[in-house]
Amino acid sequence: MATQNIWSISEATRYIKSLLEEDSILHNVWLRGELSNVKLHSRGHLYFTIKDDQSRMQAVMFAGHNRYLAFKPENGMKVIVRGEVNVYEPYGQYQFYAKEMQPDGIGSLYLAYEKLKAQLEHEGLFDAERKKPIPIFPSRIAVITSPTGAAIRDIVTTLKRRYPVTQITLLPVLVQGEQAPGSIVRAIRQADLANCFDCLIVGRGGGSIEELWAFNDEGVVRAIAETRVPVISAVGHETDFTISDFVADLRAPTPTGAAELAVPDIREVQRSLQMMQKRLKKLMGDRLVTETNKLDRLKRSYAFRYPEQLIRQKEQQLDGYIDRLKRSIVMTVTEPANQLGHLDKALNRLHPHIRVGQARERKQQLQDALIKAIKQQVKEKRLPFEKALGDLNLLSPLRMMDRGYSLAYKEDHSLVKSVKQVNSGVKLNIRVKDGTIHCLVEDIETTE
Repeated sequence: MATQNIWSISEATRYIKSLLEEDSILHNVWLRGELSNVKLHSRGHLYFTIKDDQSRMQAVMFAGHNRYLAFKPENGMKVIVRGEVNVYEPYGQYQFYAKEMQPDGIGSLYLAYEKLKAQLEHEGLFDAERKKPIPIFPSRIAVITSPTGAAIRDIVTTLKRRYPVTQITLLPVLVQGEQAPGSIVRAIRQADLANCFDCLIVGRGGGSIEELWAFNDEGVVRAIAETRVPVISAVGHETDFTISDFVADLRAPTPTGAAELAVPDIREVQRSLQMMQKRLKKLMGDRLVTETNKLDRLKRSYAFRYPEQLIRQKEQQLDGYIDRLKRSIVMTVTEPANQLGHLDKALNRLHPHIRVGQARERKQQLQDALIKAIKQQVKEKRLPFEKALGDLNLLSPLRMMDRGYSLAYKEDHSLVKSVKQVNSGVKLNIRVKDGTIHCLVEDIETTE
């Protein structure tokens, strides 16, 4: 048995878990089934079993996800859930990790909602960069909603109460049913083409997801995105979210909230204007006091009290400035001229011809000095040389030769001083006054 092929339980479970994790389809799965064994843990995690007629699967929905549920899950409830299929290693069983849950009655609509939302978000229609600012003081507002619903009454009442100076135009549309999306799209485009509105409020009152579905229609959503006029979405209650909310320039929690966001409160504006009026009056009063004091100081100044004397003083100062200017001009002209003359002279002194002549003169001076020094050295050295030469002649053997003496050398040029240095038959060179005698020794006679 090959022991290297035997796995532990943990290794086998971990391998199965890795296979499931590599399958991208299992990372985002929608399931439809019935809830059973629903248990909410004290820590907020929701444990349950989801089943159909033939199978069942253990599931968990952690607190971070189930806190957004708009309903309370109960045993026997039909639901659709979205999440991930994976393995719980301690028990070695696969289970479903739920991230979203909806009652099955609206499951198909919810799936369509999520699909279109993801598509439009990918296209960038929800990006904050493309959102248009809502005017602070709109003069004309178009309201696109049902003319008979509670939403239009709430919007008009709020607009007239908060900002009665604005003009309100109702563009009546169908807000639910098959004909509703086309009706809403036409109204949005008509308002955009009119080019006379500062803001659009598009919405309706609350209702079920089916009743609000017109505002999840792709045509309606794209019409809102394409309009040049800023759009406030006001669909349903605060907990209701439609795709129109995401693509609109501003989302209001309710129709009444949309009206409050569209216009300022005229009472707040009036209070603000009153405060600014007070501040302006104070600033103008302070400025008036400051300028009045400044005028009084100017009136008391020497210039206003004695203008003629001031003019005479200024004329004298002007004469002084003119004289200083003239001197400055003279200095400005003559100083550079003098400096130019000095530079010209310096340049002439440094001219190559001048430098060459000076070098030649210097060379001649050095040459004359060298000759004079050499002559002086010769003169100074001649007397000792002549004296040493005389002493040398007195000691020279050549002087002895003048008196008849001679010198005998062997063939190796050694001087013969004794008969013991030679033998019979040896050749000798006898140096005399006027030359050398080559001879052969025949006999040696010793004198003792």
